[in-house]
Amino acid sequence: MKLAQRVKALTPSTTLAITAKAAELKSLGHDVIGLGAGEPDFNTPQHIIDAAVQSMNEGYTKYTPSAGLPALKKAIQEKFMKDQGIEYKPNEIIVVNGAKHALFTLFQVLLDEGDEVIIPTPYWVSYPEQVKLAGGVPVYIEGQEINDYKITPEQLNLAVTEKTRAVIINSPSNPTGMIYSKEELEAIGNVCLERNILIVSDEIYEKLIYGENKHISIAEISPQLKEQTIIINGVSKSHAMTGWRIGYAAGNKDVITAMTNLASHSTSNPTTTAQYGTIAAYNGTEETVEQMRRAFEERLNIIYEQLIYIEGFSCIKPQGAFYLFPNVKKAAELTGFKTVDQFVEGLLEDAKVAVIPGSGFGASENIRLSYATSLDTLEEAIKRIKEFIGTRKQNN
Repeated sequence: MKLAQRVKALTPSTTLAITAKAAELKSLGHDVIGLGAGEPDFNTPQHIIDAAVQSMNEGYTKYTPSAGLPALKKAIQEKFMKDQGIEYKPNEIIVVNGAKHALFTLFQVLLDEGDEVIIPTPYWVSYPEQVKLAGGVPVYIEGQEINDYKITPEQLNLAVTEKTRAVIINSPSNPTGMIYSKEELEAIGNVCLERNILIVSDEIYEKLIYGENKHISIAEISPQLKEQTIIINGVSKSHAMTGWRIGYAAGNKDVITAMTNLASHSTSNPTTTAQYGTIAAYNGTEETVEQMRRAFEERLNIIYEQLIYIEGFSCIKPQGAFYLFPNVKKAAELTGFKTVDQFVEGLLEDAKVAVIPGSGFGASENIRLSYATSLDTLEEAIKRIKEFIGTRKQNN
């Protein structure tokens, strides 16, 4: 069967490959600890579930407008005003089937064949593939470890060509957990304004911030940057609603109109019941969101202090999200592996700990560990990793 060239060009997901191998070992009776989770280990708050059930019982199970329920758009407008102090009109917002779908739809309406999108590394695994599916060309800029894995305006300016259409900024970042400051965003934004580059601001982890750090949206810095930015967000991470598949984009009305037209021919509308649940998420209490955030912060503070003493590991403490992204190149060398990917495979085979190799995120010396699991599980994983390195080092 002949397949389209655009699908053949896709890179297989490293995350899914490790997850599948871990599942296989579990099915054979092995005690595998999985630290690859990209979702909160909390259930959706009860008031959200109740609102969704109520909507079904009241007969709200039909089609909605393609861009989302007016009541949900209003809730999103109020959220933007409360959190960022920025105003969006209803025709500047589209609700879709998750933030991933918002990004996919955006690139489909934005890119022509050969258009370039600048992607800082380390990056979320789906950015390059979505750009390629739209006929675009990913252009990578290395966010260096010495700069907390963030890019500089000088790097951005050098990467821009006449084909550059957009740059992606993900803050807090998956996989690094790093946050861009207001000053850093303003400097990057000035380059985008000068070179007329659209800013795609992925803010899906905005509610998961730790310590004294603060989330700043680049769109709130100035009216000019707001006009130059498309914000991507959703409730998957903030409200433990990954399976509900509700995300949204906000920005220039012409872009949003194009996205709405495309969505009307691809998905008709986001799931009706999930939209009513999201209205409750944004209009209801934020105490459950804060409880989850505090739990992640507690785990981070405890596990980070243990992780940094693993031989061969070096790690910058994350400021947000729920991932640790240590450089483990030295650990791989100590244990006799030529690459970090091989180290990850050995860790899974021998210690039964599943982590994600950084190569899938454009950072071949790192691994990603999710702390979206219990503290006991995390501490057992750290113990196994230490024992694995100690044993392999002796035998190497």
